[in-house]
Amino acid sequence: MHYLISVVGLVIVLLLAWLASNDKKKIKYRPIVIMIVIQFVLGLLILKTSVGEFLIKGFADSFKKLIDYANEGTNFVFGGIANEGAHTFFLFVLMPIVFMSALIGILQHYKILPFIIRYIGLVLSKVNGMGKLESYNAVAAAIVGQNEVFISVKNQLGALPKHRLYTLCASAMSTVSMSIVGSYMTMLQPKYVVAALILNLFGGFIVSSIINPYEVTPEEDIIEVQEQEEKQTFFEMLGEYIMDGFKVAIVVGVMLIGFVGIIALINGVFSGVFGISFQAILGYVFAPIAFLIGVPWKEAVDAGSIMATKLVANEFVAMLDFVKIQGNLSERTVAIVSVFLISFANFGSIGTIVGAVKGLNEKQGNIVARFGLKLLYGATIVSVLSAIVIGIIF
Repeated sequence: MHYLISVVGLVIVLLLAWLASNDKKKIKYRPIVIMIVIQFVLGLLILKTSVGEFLIKGFADSFKKLIDYANEGTNFVFGGIANEGAHTFFLFVLMPIVFMSALIGILQHYKILPFIIRYIGLVLSKVNGMGKLESYNAVAAAIVGQNEVFISVKNQLGALPKHRLYTLCASAMSTVSMSIVGSYMTMLQPKYVVAALILNLFGGFIVSSIINPYEVTPEEDIIEVQEQEEKQTFFEMLGEYIMDGFKVAIVVGVMLIGFVGIIALINGVFSGVFGISFQAILGYVFAPIAFLIGVPWKEAVDAGSIMATKLVANEFVAMLDFVKIQGNLSERTVAIVSVFLISFANFGSIGTIVGAVKGLNEKQGNIVARFGLKLLYGATIVSVLSAIVIGIIF
């Protein structure tokens, strides 16, 4: 029965994307069908085969080792602060972002990441029927992050028409940065984190192809990746990336303090006035969506509450709440909700992306601000689509 419900949910999600399409006549259905099939094949490979199990174990073990290395630095600086055996969120979830950022900087400095990103993007452009720049941007966003990716294409940013700009921003919001993937793995099962990364990449192409279809001419279909005007030394670069990683960790930490506190306040007010918490109300509102994604109805309210929290706050706030209740949920619900949480699709990301683009080109930033809600709509559909695929496969 749950397969039928999930298939109905898949049809409804694609219909919701189609209803929001800028130009329904230009939608290319063949690449969309191919990419949906690829999502299912890759999902099955990751979750249901020994090859996928081997790859996930290797990926997870690698990130665990990197987190251990990061914790060496954390323990050296903060060793006496945390109680023995205690798991302090800031120290052991956020601080590793600094190390991961430094590692990404080294791979960027020696031109390893740009090479990988460019050629994966070129291969994907053959599959998705979209431009090379759009494909490059989607891969780059998943590695360097939703803000930094715009810096890498800033030479072309000012000349991009509105429709191409939407696709670039949608890619950035639909994925997550590789620098914080390790942090997610301290709260969620690594196999679901990896599955979400891959499914969201293709899901972003699918949803953008429906909501925002267009043709790119050969003259337009070029990639001009921004290189640093003045070559930095290795240690200048390393210091810059370490500081960037620290800023991200601090920003995430500060946002969590604010969001968790505000949500606690709202929950307290609602509980006092109505006898039910704000998150519980959101759970009932989002329960039908969770049910259509494939969550059993008896768990739909709890799952819906986590999904809603992610949308109105951010994925970290939702994960913190999810960790508290996932032991009471079925493995299928854990898989579906975990995959849904792995993206930057939340209201706060609208401001983040607008700010990133505006910092490079004010005119284009104002354009992004105008389609901000549609951006969030599309990115949320990507998360729902990935979750449905996992629900059908599971």
